[in-house]
Amino acid sequence: MIPIKKLLLTSGEPSGIGPEQIIKLAQVDYNFEWVVLADQQLLKERAQLLGLPIIINSYQINQKSACNRKGEIKVIHVPLYSPSIPGKLNVHNAQYVLNILHQAIQLCMDKKFDGMVTGPIHKGIINESGLKFTGHTELLAEASNTDQVVMMLATPGLRVPLVTTHLPLRDIADTITPKLVQDVIKICHHSLKHQFGIPNPKIFIMGLNPHAGEDGHLGREEIDIIQPVIEKLKAQGMNLKGCLPADTIFSPSNREQGDAFLAMYHDQGLPVLKYVGFGKAVNITLGLPFIRTSVDHGTALNIAGTGKADINSFQYAMNVAIEMTTGQPPQEQPS
Repeated sequence: MIPIKKLLLTSGEPSGIGPEQIIKLAQVDYNFEWVVLADQQLLKERAQLLGLPIIINSYQINQKSACNRKGEIKVIHVPLYSPSIPGKLNVHNAQYVLNILHQAIQLCMDKKFDGMVTGPIHKGIINESGLKFTGHTELLAEASNTDQVVMMLATPGLRVPLVTTHLPLRDIADTITPKLVQDVIKICHHSLKHQFGIPNPKIFIMGLNPHAGEDGHLGREEIDIIQPVIEKLKAQGMNLKGCLPADTIFSPSNREQGDAFLAMYHDQGLPVLKYVGFGKAVNITLGLPFIRTSVDHGTALNIAGTGKADINSFQYAMNVAIEMTTGQPPQEQPS
């Protein structure tokens, strides 16, 4: 008998749309099990606000696995520090958000779950509370003692991993080194092969400069740093193509062939991905000792509590996490 896959969900910023997205996610059946870390009373209040039926069950870590059924939520209770009002940030609950994340990391490190899916958080309010916080990706890497992780966004038919993430433009060129490029490509290749079930993944790689440096006339990073790494890894058997100009790399013919398109920095590749898959994209952290996916949007404080928040990205993030545990394409959940 095939074991039931188990995902751990974090509910994110309590005053944002995360808690009500959890309520909406529970309105259908699933062919896997998912458990959420959240304050139980918070979920009850959001369900009442949305007028949606819900049964909240306390979850015990070692209880027998069972697929989630419509109208039920399995919850590991994490108490709020202060009552939460939709749309109104509260510095007193910043530690609550971090408590959820640290507990999720530990449970996944202990192999209690097959992967985690993180809801949207508000970095500003955490830092305003006096707690230093750069972001999900950095915390996950530090807490799991992982030296190098890779941020990859994906939508159906397109995957875009990044060499650098949230850096000022003036710092990017100095950050891109042969070792970093090599490490990122290797992590991407390993994940595509072993987690996404692609036997010989083809990775298209962008140059840093316009026109991929135009033979050194617009910069030498391609010649001195990126291309030598590509040739070295190709000689080891990897299926790589590049350096290619970022403005033409996403051509229809390339997208038909490519399994991933590696960008050198955040705004080089992600505008295209978000244009193609806005509202149905997922943020994936590669290189961790566990699977982690996330929604590709923020807390949407302006619509929190109104019932307008959709769950497309959250549901897709869950599907991709299941895909990564099985090597099989994600299945759409019934509506």
